[in-house]
Amino acid sequence: MTMALLIAAFLMGFFGSPHCLGMCGGIVTAFGLSMKEASPAKKRGLIATYHLGRLLSYALLGLIAGVIGTTVLTPLMVGNSTPRILLGLVLVFIGLTMLGLPFLNKLERLGMHFWQALAPLRQKVFPLNTFPRALTAGLLWGFLPCGLVYGALLMAVVGHDPLTGAVLMFVFGLGTVPMLVATHGTVNWMRNQIGRLRLRQVNGVIMMLSGLAVIAVPMIMANMHGGHGQMNHEQMNHEQMNHEQ
Repeated sequence: MTMALLIAAFLMGFFGSPHCLGMCGGIVTAFGLSMKEASPAKKRGLIATYHLGRLLSYALLGLIAGVIGTTVLTPLMVGNSTPRILLGLVLVFIGLTMLGLPFLNKLERLGMHFWQALAPLRQKVFPLNTFPRALTAGLLWGFLPCGLVYGALLMAVVGHDPLTGAVLMFVFGLGTVPMLVATHGTVNWMRNQIGRLRLRQVNGVIMMLSGLAVIAVPMIMANMHGGHGQMNHEQMNHEQMNHEQ
């Protein structure tokens, strides 16, 4: 199940990256302008560094979400099937958000207040001409309010393990990297392909179906197994009666 969640987190980041580009494009441009005096080699290193900072920031958020999951949700779990059902519902919810339903808009607006409070600190990292500044910029970037990130954090919450939550968010961030580091021409091609083929919507449908499968398939299998067990028990009783006769 953890591997399936990791794949889901990566695909969520990758197919949702056009949305990330829309929100983070200004940040990428500002970072690029602040590094115009750097050599090409150093510029590549600075870019890698601030993306590393962003992924570490996501991992920290995932760790916190995992702690919340273990401390708040675990006492509420009743029966062995509750965590699985909750995970399925989260996947369905994320799928609906990827289809365009604005469930997390209010949460984004709430996060914007915190993002604005970080403005004085964000200004201090410019220009991005040193690696510590690039790393700090990436760490701050991870707190940019984004519904896609909040959706991924829900998976980290229901992962019921802080380490799993951190890894899930790191892998989600990896999925967003190709779009954010690609050249202008490649960005347009990727955006067009994802948009033309509606890959984000397709991934949303897949996540919804996966969530429904996580909920329903074990129940169906249990019922089938119970039915077979009852049939075998009745058959054994019938054979025993025949033997006694």
